[in-house]
Amino acid sequence: MSEIPPFRRHTGRVAALPRVNVDTDQIVPKQFLKRVERTGFGPGLFFDWRHRPDGSLDPAFALNRPESADASVLLAGANFGCGSSREHAVWALQEYGFRAVLAASFADIFYANCCQNGLLAVRLDAQRIAELFARYERAGGPYEVTVDLEGMTVSDRAGFRAGFSMEPYRREMLLRGLDEIGRTLLIDEMIATYERGREG
Repeated sequence: MSEIPPFRRHTGRVAALPRVNVDTDQIVPKQFLKRVERTGFGPGLFFDWRHRPDGSLDPAFALNRPESADASVLLAGANFGCGSSREHAVWALQEYGFRAVLAASFADIFYANCCQNGLLAVRLDAQRIAELFARYERAGGPYEVTVDLEGMTVSDRAGFRAGFSMEPYRREMLLRGLDEIGRTLLIDEMIATYERGREG
């Protein structure tokens, strides 16, 4: 079975990235793709945006703002994760500390990679996403939301509540901490029974 941590309900600090069409090369630039392991990509997350040309951190970038310190929920613009299909983008987000990404839409392959690796990608309608961005800015400091996969809701302590949907297959994978292989192993006996029937 997989070692992916199950996702049921998570409350965490928000980092807000109000940019649309953020592609995977921006999430983890190509110079960080030389590793063969699935670890070590966190420092490369949004590297070109997080740093100035001299290598110092850019305090104006979303993840470098004090209120985004230790954030575990990323609030993003539409079509997040577009571009190439690199799975490293998901690994970088996870290693940095993110457990969920909220956006109006995601690139299909990126969305599938999130589900495969235990990172919850939540689609909310554009109006709800805009409201969350506004609440983040109004907070004037750390802003937290609760993402509940069991209840299929996103909420905060000030009255925001929005439902979301997800395909049952992907939801089960996330709730149980399974990748595609682990999900297939759940029906291993059914597969074996079918194969035995074919042998006759």
